Amino acid sequence: MKLYGFAPTRTLRVQWMLQELDLDFEYVVVDPRKDEHHGAAYLALNPAGKLPALVDGDLVLTESVAIVLYLAEKYPEKALLPADVRARGEVYRWLFFTATELEQPVWRIALHTNQYSVDRRIPAEIANARQDFLKMAAVMEKHLEKRSVLVGETATVADFIATYTLDMASMLNLIDTFPNLRAYVDRMYSRPKAAPSIREAFASLSASG
Repeated sequence: MKLYGFAPTRTLRVQWMLQELDLDFEYVVVDPRKDEHHGAAYLALNPAGKLPALVDGDLVLTESVAIVLYLAEKYPEKALLPADVRARGEVYRWLFFTATELEQPVWRIALHTNQYSVDRRIPAEIANARQDFLKMAAVMEKHLEKRSVLVGETATVADFIATYTLDMASMLNLIDTFPNLRAYVDRMYSRPKAAPSIREAFASLSASG
């Protein structure tokens, strides 16, 4: 397998999954700082120009959530996606909750803080997105009040996606008032096969120049 990506992007989600599965893979760096994600070679893999992309034989798969689900399905013996249909439904619930209710407001904040050109930024969007995130983060905070993971007793793909997303939020100081979420992120990153945190990925970039 080949993983095309760049830390600290959502590539870290797929890297984490591959490491949890003990899979050998080639990491192909696509550096957005050099606009490599818009180069012809990468656009041939992912016309959207987004990271990451996974190549598994003749399959090219994009979208990090889709990739981790594909890997979980391909290696069911690792039990990172429950066999029980009800438990699997709960995993899907938290995957989509994370992607729609948590990640979207975090990304809106990033867009209107530093991703968009100054003329496109809307300060009110930052405040609105912050409120949206905090309201939904409280739901996951309550869910994790007496739980170590989102579904069942052991980690699933939902936890890898949620941890990265909450880590994104932590970079914006959005989970400071949620002790269960902070503890959850710390627990997940303490796993021996966890991917680097976003801060660690940024630190590596700085160290490498």
